[in-house]
Amino acid sequence: MNERTGGAVLIDALKANGVDLAFCVPGESYLEALDAFYDARDAIRLIVCRQEGGAAYMAEAFGKLTGRPGICFVTRGPGATNASIGIHTARQDSTPMILFVGQVETTMKGREAFQEVEIAATFGTLAKWASDIDDASRIPEYVARAFHVATSGRPGPVVLGLPEDVLAARVRVGDVAAASPARSVPPTDALERMRALVAQSARPLAILGGSGWTVAARREIAAWLEAASIPTACGFRRQDLIDNESPVYVGHAGVGIMPYLAKRIVEADLVLAIGSRLGEAVTQGFTLIEAPRPKQRLIHVYPDPDELGRVYQPDLPINAAIPEFAAALRSLAPPEPRWRAWSSALREEYEGSRDVARREARAREGYVDLANVVAHLAQTLPNDAIVTTGAGNFAGWVHRYFRYRNYPAQLGAVNGSMGYGLPSALAAKLVHPKRLVVAFCGDGDFLMTGQELATAMQYHVPVVVVLANNGMYGTIRMHQEREHPERVVGTELTNPDFVRLAEAYGAHAERVATDDEFPAAFERARASGRLAVLELAVDPELLSTRATVGSLRERAKTRS
Repeated sequence: MNERTGGAVLIDALKANGVDLAFCVPGESYLEALDAFYDARDAIRLIVCRQEGGAAYMAEAFGKLTGRPGICFVTRGPGATNASIGIHTARQDSTPMILFVGQVETTMKGREAFQEVEIAATFGTLAKWASDIDDASRIPEYVARAFHVATSGRPGPVVLGLPEDVLAARVRVGDVAAASPARSVPPTDALERMRALVAQSARPLAILGGSGWTVAARREIAAWLEAASIPTACGFRRQDLIDNESPVYVGHAGVGIMPYLAKRIVEADLVLAIGSRLGEAVTQGFTLIEAPRPKQRLIHVYPDPDELGRVYQPDLPINAAIPEFAAALRSLAPPEPRWRAWSSALREEYEGSRDVARREARAREGYVDLANVVAHLAQTLPNDAIVTTGAGNFAGWVHRYFRYRNYPAQLGAVNGSMGYGLPSALAAKLVHPKRLVVAFCGDGDFLMTGQELATAMQYHVPVVVVLANNGMYGTIRMHQEREHPERVVGTELTNPDFVRLAEAYGAHAERVATDDEFPAAFERARASGRLAVLELAVDPELLSTRATVGSLRERAKTRS
């Protein structure tokens, strides 16, 4: 109960909740919190970033990796709105995160003071909870609630405004114990009914997704699915939720889904969705599994009751946190699999689809073929490597050809937000300094947050960036060519010399123009022991793993 500033009370509350890493862009609006970070520097490492979007991405990635809320501090107005991209990502990706925003003094609120934004109005539809803390004595209460909201049910982001006078006020208030998230346990009768429904099916298929997973939960759920021989797909950018070498893993149900898997989801007579909301990307616009009443029987396991029945009417909703559901499976005998032929057929189709020799589109001579690059890394990276991706069609090669063995090993923004690859890689390396971290970025994607190379160098974070440069916003160009062929506008890019740019930041950098050059270049980058950027010359004709500019234009002529 010693007298402290509100800033000190706030940072002590973070310490009480186990925070040991936080990200920020400094602002005069929260100087008292920054000063308190100085006193807590032995307990909390504060990473200063170069733009609030990058800082928010790093905090979001921390939340994905650890299951604990990622912490981010930004200033009001421009800082808050820059950081909103991370809040949207955390919301759609179901990631625990807390954004603290420096705010105008309480006496100034409502007058459109300098850089003022209304926290609740600005973030109310993006965050799970958004509010200002207007009383320094209530800071421990607000922080405890923020941790509880961010981690309970469907995890997500919380935004708290910090008025300058509240942070500067001196108060006597006790600390609050660390928050404990509320976790739902599956009822025994629901598990028995789940087993019965699966046993009655002839073509079951499991879809894994969402957040809140742990290493133990992943292992236990995989063991049950393998014992039951249930073919298992992973949702968009959640491919690490089961070992991709498992005999039941059958592919990636997300953007760029392979036709065989889309067909099999439709053919399934039962879908067991564990942790996945079954959103637009997983269901291909709610077509593979129709809303509100699917043609397949649906067992939906999800940690938040508000999501069960929100879009789909399941035959069996099970409100359960993933670790608790996994623990309950230990005592649930798997049904006798009468569908082994179905399961084997799906696995064979998956193995055939990832065969590089059978891909539909090939790069022209003089360019790097991303299929070969990703296949090489899939064969040579350590099993515990972490791979991050930004947003763009270049990521489709990673989704199709990389194989994830461990967890957590994949970081990507489910909301398709550009610029995620580099910041999330930095967060991954800070959380797991002994693991190799590789970031896949596109040229347009990379320059959304490329200034965070400076953050990497400042804190000596040695990630390897694989930068696919095709001189365009490739995803939009693909849609453009499909809908309006040969009318190219707004998607062409003139890029800097990425090698010289990276070297200016102090990174190891090389340009790779052929497949044969890549393995040695990657080993040099990895052996450099510092931040490294490999720019790949990528064929602009190749728009995706299956589509070229020419093929889309020919298809358009056929339509006309």
